[in-house]
Amino acid sequence: MTQFVQNLIDGLGNGSTYALLAVGVSMLFGVMHLVNFAHGELLTIGAYVIYGMRSNDISWWATIPVAILSAVMLSMLIEFVAFRRVRTASAFTLLLTSFAIEILSHAAWRIGVSSTPRRYEAPDIAFKVVEIGPFNIEVWDVVSIAVAVACFVGTAIMLRTTMFGLSIRAASEDFDAARLMGVKANRVISGAFAFAGLLAGIAGAIWLVRRGQADPRMGAEPLLKAVIAAIIGGLGSLPGAVVGGLSLGIAEVYFRSWLPSDLQGLTDSFVFVVIAILFVVRPQGLFNVASAERV
Repeated sequence: MTQFVQNLIDGLGNGSTYALLAVGVSMLFGVMHLVNFAHGELLTIGAYVIYGMRSNDISWWATIPVAILSAVMLSMLIEFVAFRRVRTASAFTLLLTSFAIEILSHAAWRIGVSSTPRRYEAPDIAFKVVEIGPFNIEVWDVVSIAVAVACFVGTAIMLRTTMFGLSIRAASEDFDAARLMGVKANRVISGAFAFAGLLAGIAGAIWLVRRGQADPRMGAEPLLKAVIAAIIGGLGSLPGAVVGGLSLGIAEVYFRSWLPSDLQGLTDSFVFVVIAILFVVRPQGLFNVASAERV
């Protein structure tokens, strides 16, 4: 029982990053019917910002907010430069655009910085462990869970109580009708990218503090997990994205704990088999999502 609870805590800490990214992925899909594979680059820019600032001995208290802000600014820039001009194109064109941005980003980091990973020293709190009864709790897991819960609650409050949140919900249901009711397309889409960038920046800060290095392709793996998490929950459903992200993180930890040591390298394979079975049983995901009209 002790190991079960220990793995649950570790899994929630691991899944909180996936869930925060998945909420941003689902929000953009709800508004634009876009699966944005360039979303992972927001983690990459955060990593290089952290590397650059920590290399100059700037404190973590200043570094983390700047890294989060850089993710927000890049997300808005991507929307303005790339997606705004192909917004009315087919879903396939939007998908190709997101892949093009991802590839260009990888090339830009390799040419402008280096293809070699750049390392920075992680703070002591990233690996600090405290004993509470029979449990060894990693402090950063607790921080990750607390920050993620605060973000989820804040997102729910924003969507239900603010005009921007109402616009997002209306656009997700039927963008054409929302525009007829006065919703400004540029404003709501730019805001959705900014908010998704904020969540990605926070997720990146949680993940990057412990990772300790920056490299050009580092955002690809967590983005893949986030997209899978969003699909598990029901693509376009924000509660589903949270449940999907946390479930994926917990599944990874439990499989890693239960598998024999010579099979632990296949953890992702076993997780994906379970996900494939889920999609056979419930292909629409855990949550039902009303179809939305894309702008």
